[in-house]
Amino acid sequence: MEKERAIAVVVLLCLVVVVKLPEASATRFMVGGKMGWNSNVNYTIWAQDKHFYNGDWLFFVYDRNQMDVLEVNQTNYVSCNAEHPVHNWTTGAGRDVVPLKVTRHYYFISSKGFCYGGMKIAVKVENMPPPPKASPVKSKSSVLTPTFRSQFVLPAVFAIGAMWDALVRL
Repeated sequence: MEKERAIAVVVLLCLVVVVKLPEASATRFMVGGKMGWNSNVNYTIWAQDKHFYNGDWLFFVYDRNQMDVLEVNQTNYVSCNAEHPVHNWTTGAGRDVVPLKVTRHYYFISSKGFCYGGMKIAVKVENMPPPPKASPVKSKSSVLTPTFRSQFVLPAVFAIGAMWDALVRL
């Protein structure tokens, strides 16, 4: 019984550490927003205010009976040439997800004449910027700041309470 409680305390402390780890998440962009992968969208304007980072995803939603998603090089992107795609992301469902795993420029078009109608998008994938550095403490006040309190004191109180509870039940 004592061993089980000790394990429970260790697990609780590990959970506190995991909760405090910095958050990292990828973003899934639905290409074209609510309009999807469609000939009536200006994808240059759609993409201009977005940042695409290594690990993000592009989600293409379109009419599977008419359109497709082809990754091409820059030359074929400009000329809407679908003859030699780098990769055909079309799965046949009209719901294709493209992982952005490499830091580089990606070029996508829809063949069958739709590229000439504007169904093409170029995105530049970058590495995630480093987190901002903390500013130095300006005052030597003994009062705990709300940030310090929320990041360290509350998890420590819960951990101490769990250890106390485990010891009392021994």
